[in-house]
Amino acid sequence: MRKQGHRSRAVLAVLAATVLGVTGCDAVGGNTPGPSGTGAHKAKPTPAWDSSPASVAAVGDSITRGFDACAVLTDCPEVSWATGGSAKVDSLAVRLLGRAKAAERSWNYAVTGARMSDLPGQMGQAAARKPGLVAVMVGANDACRASTSAMTPVAEFRTDFKDAMRTLRRAAPRTQVYVASVPNLKRLWSQGRTNPVGKQVWKLGICPSMLGDADALDAAATERRDTVERRVEDYNTVLAEVCAEDRHCRFDGGAVHDYRFGTGQLSQWDWFHPSVNGQARLAEIAYRAVTGKKA
Repeated sequence: MRKQGHRSRAVLAVLAATVLGVTGCDAVGGNTPGPSGTGAHKAKPTPAWDSSPASVAAVGDSITRGFDACAVLTDCPEVSWATGGSAKVDSLAVRLLGRAKAAERSWNYAVTGARMSDLPGQMGQAAARKPGLVAVMVGANDACRASTSAMTPVAEFRTDFKDAMRTLRRAAPRTQVYVASVPNLKRLWSQGRTNPVGKQVWKLGICPSMLGDADALDAAATERRDTVERRVEDYNTVLAEVCAEDRHCRFDGGAVHDYRFGTGQLSQWDWFHPSVNGQARLAEIAYRAVTGKKA
């Protein structure tokens, strides 16, 4: 009898689910009834991801501007992982569009020093171009502050990213978005601290929340770095979650954060920003995420 009761309840549950399926919301949240003459409306198909967009815009911070990759304290957008034209990098735009089209159909709106709060404005500039794809890399400066208490709160980070996505969607509802994870700043510290020149440059104020007192290994220094690391992980969770809410957005799954870069991928001037080689590695990661192909 117990088994029969369970079976009866299961049948009722299936019938209830069927009724709800006929009268309730569709797969994308609409409440429109199905076409006349059908027993249930059809769910709207999920749009296919276009791995060959016709144009690319980039937004973000100094990494996307190629800062310190070519010369000290200087932007070098020609080696940007996202839109640069350098043959040493083969940027995402070049790989997707070809070198000639990339020169005409890609735009870089990233700004050195930008934080997530700056992204809505950049996204507005990008949206005006109606690009096929927007490449996003931002968040390192939100963690790289004078102290851990000055880091951008996670809730604000989320609000600003959502605002940026809404800004894009108002002007370009079908533009695809590739979102790169925030790099692993703690690994950057562990790699760069082996270079005496790099540590001297860090004393000028580069990412003090992580890189300050680079040789200190006491409990306070360890906790400070761990706090920054946790915040970066929280930022990446936000990027993944907000991106997942948008049908045309693709997160890199943590690929940039998890990439085990070495000193060869760091700028020889500040041992913090990517070198030309580091920019090329970022381009490879982005290309794989956008196309599902090997670089």
